[in-house]
Amino acid sequence: MSDKRIGAEAVAEKGWLRAHQWLILRRLSQSGILALFLLGPLAGIWLVKGNLNYSYTLDFLPLTDPYVALQSLVTGHVPETLGLIGLLIAALFYFLVGGRVYCAWVCPVNMVTDAAGWLRDRLGIKGSVHLGRNTRYWILGMTFIGSALTGVVLWELINPVSMLHRGLIFGLGAAWTVVLAVFLFDLFVMSRGWCGRLCPVGAFYSLLGRWSPLRVSATKRAACNNCMDCFEVCPEPQVIRPALKGEEKGVGPVILAPNCTNCGRCIDVCSKDVFSFGLRFHNPPSTARPE
Repeated sequence: MSDKRIGAEAVAEKGWLRAHQWLILRRLSQSGILALFLLGPLAGIWLVKGNLNYSYTLDFLPLTDPYVALQSLVTGHVPETLGLIGLLIAALFYFLVGGRVYCAWVCPVNMVTDAAGWLRDRLGIKGSVHLGRNTRYWILGMTFIGSALTGVVLWELINPVSMLHRGLIFGLGAAWTVVLAVFLFDLFVMSRGWCGRLCPVGAFYSLLGRWSPLRVSATKRAACNNCMDCFEVCPEPQVIRPALKGEEKGVGPVILAPNCTNCGRCIDVCSKDVFSFGLRFHNPPSTARPE
């Protein structure tokens, strides 16, 4: 195994900015959305009211988290008209752009888990417990069943996103223990464990975006030099291999796996520009070889 830094070839070939462009845009998106929610309670500038569960932007645009809304429905509580409109808008948006875009581009906890992953690599922490990737779907199912049985939106009792919002607004308190637990879990117990194995939010959005048209595609997979950097940075590395290495089996270059987060990190770190964003419909089983 080479000791070179992941993405070093891309930086040398494309420059630092192009080798981090999608990561930078994601951080701007995540921090910008979080800042909009905090402007009201902290500075009195109410551009957006609410939180990621339900928000009202510029007293005009309602947005409702479909996962939370469906849990509310199974408890017997039907959202008001604006809530239902917000549910339809959010569901349509995430269907079109890929459900797990929420995880990579919106969820602030992703910054926490990425920080844990970065520190884990720097400290050289190896080994982890094993949990199946389907664990998150079992947890997803249990949140709906539990909510229906108890009449309470159970996920909101431990939702790290809500806890992070409360912690930033009200200061240190019990809310931070949940966020800290997520950070420590990914740092010491299991690499990418929270988002990749446990979080039911990601599981829900993967189902919502299963047939989304916007996808990452290995359009120039014939140019791949097997550096493996894309697998190292991908939060769901199992989604890459069929598209990148499946030409001989007649598999197209588009990453169709619903757990792809459309984060763009594979695009960033590839020195050969193998990956790009595209549509799922352009998925020929064979791709042209470079001349």
